[in-house]
Amino acid sequence: MSQAVVLSIGGPVLRARADGPFALREAVRVGEQQLLGEVVRLDADQIVVQVYEDTTGLRPGAVVAGDGLPLSIRLGPGLLGQIFDGLMRPLAGQDSPFIAAGMRRAPPDAYDFVARVAVGDRLQPGQVFAQAQRPGGRVQALLVPPHARGRVVELAPPGRHAEDATVCRLQEEAAAADLPGGPAVTAPREHALTMGHDWPVRVPRPVRARRTTGTPLVTGQRILDSLFPVALGGKAAIPGGFGTGKTVLLEALAKGCHADVIVYLGCGERGNELAGVLEEFPQLTDPRNGRPLMERTVVIANTSNMPVAAREASIYSAVTVAEYFRDQGLHVALMADSTSRWAEALREVSGRFGELPGEGGYPAYLSSRLAEFYERAALVETLGGAGGSLTLIGAISPPSGDFSEPVTSHTKRYVRAFWALDVKRAQARFYPAVHPLHSYAEDARGFAAWWAEQGCGEWLALRRRFLTLLDEQAKLERMARIIGKDALPVRQQLTLFCAEVLGDAFLRQSAFSPVDRVCSPQRQGAMMRLLGKFFDLADAAISAGLPPERLGQLGCLRPLQRMGEEIGDDALPLLAELEARIDREFAPLVAPGAVGGAAEGGSDATDR
Repeated sequence: MSQAVVLSIGGPVLRARADGPFALREAVRVGEQQLLGEVVRLDADQIVVQVYEDTTGLRPGAVVAGDGLPLSIRLGPGLLGQIFDGLMRPLAGQDSPFIAAGMRRAPPDAYDFVARVAVGDRLQPGQVFAQAQRPGGRVQALLVPPHARGRVVELAPPGRHAEDATVCRLQEEAAAADLPGGPAVTAPREHALTMGHDWPVRVPRPVRARRTTGTPLVTGQRILDSLFPVALGGKAAIPGGFGTGKTVLLEALAKGCHADVIVYLGCGERGNELAGVLEEFPQLTDPRNGRPLMERTVVIANTSNMPVAAREASIYSAVTVAEYFRDQGLHVALMADSTSRWAEALREVSGRFGELPGEGGYPAYLSSRLAEFYERAALVETLGGAGGSLTLIGAISPPSGDFSEPVTSHTKRYVRAFWALDVKRAQARFYPAVHPLHSYAEDARGFAAWWAEQGCGEWLALRRRFLTLLDEQAKLERMARIIGKDALPVRQQLTLFCAEVLGDAFLRQSAFSPVDRVCSPQRQGAMMRLLGKFFDLADAAISAGLPPERLGQLGCLRPLQRMGEEIGDDALPLLAELEARIDREFAPLVAPGAVGGAAEGGSDATDR
């Protein structure tokens, strides 16, 4: 084991004179408290170490000991339902309100173990060899680590075993090796498998193949699923200024999206915001099965007052945890709040390294680091042959809501869905405050077949119609502010009216409503068809001569605007009843000559 002596310390960065070889990105332990660090630079006989804990009290002369391995975290059945810091150290169940200095991981727990293979079976990397379960918790698959393979020579009996106890032994077959003087046979190698294994956080976990997808990740939010869907295994960004609702939206996605496992990362956020998450999540139930929501959730909390270097590492810890569950054949969603705070940590540590700043003071490698993170999202065929996915959703906090700043502009190059939050919509209490004209989804056209399977074959046409309507609204509102809405031609007044109905009835959705906080694809499709029919009937009525102001007096309008709040997923037949009511009220209005002199009045209004 190599050692070094500390020469100088500057915040989370220290220089040390090495006595023995160190490797780049090698994990180290610093001082008597065994503070966790990582080698980030090699310079002749000196090393530069990034320390992930508070260096207060550390002084020159302290010993730096190398682990000989990269910075790694423990992956196993003890992750689900737990809350960790950015280095995967538990935040719950501690005797002190602060994490003890030098703590590396959670103490091992015991789980009910049941093997799914037999002695003599040959196992490949990534294959499921057993399952483990905490009493009353979720059954989890145990994987052969990616570096191990061989024949099973020993298995632990079913029962309760410690997480770090050996439960399976594999023996690789003897292999021939070319040596001087002729071939030789190497001795068989054994692998002792426990319920968990270590994995370096900066190294993506291997897969058999990456797959394309025609399936979206259902988030339960209408404006996202119906207008700007993200692919299963895709990448999305949520940029927005202060107060636009990024954290609330991410929490709503974590509670309602159709993923098997949620990894929620609070990266550099305010402690009071994360405290709300930590208090609320354990009390919530999964809307899909009625079980506690934390059974499928891992929370990684790295608040703004924690060491800045640990914030830089937290995002890699989170994506490594997400990949571990993906390799079990599960669909995983990672919510990162926010990547801007992570980029600020990069900037601060880079400055202490003395590196030349790039755009906005960020290091020149900001773009490549963002790419490394987002490219770990994918729909894959795992090493074990199962299908799994990892969807990345990252929030961005651009200063003053400026989307041209470096983090936002670089992120746009790597994501396929861009959900831009708008300050004016948030100030008008319109949530989710996603701006429909500043947002996009590059994969949307490929989901038409999936929506047809959900019973909405006309989804693509309705989506295009809604976006066109919202675009026309933005243009007409500028004109209406100048000359007044009543001075616009009848058709343009109808456009503004229909756009307002669309916003109230479909785009607005309360994250705090027990009925409307999550909306299924079936309900979304039915609501889209109902709105499309209402717009068609309104157009026909206007063509028959109905004055635009009469549309606002229809009795069916209020139930239509409130259908999201009042008609839940378990009451879809009520949408059919609402449709019948709309037909009855429009029937006398769209018949030829039904409105009589209203047609002439409507013509006069147009002439004016």
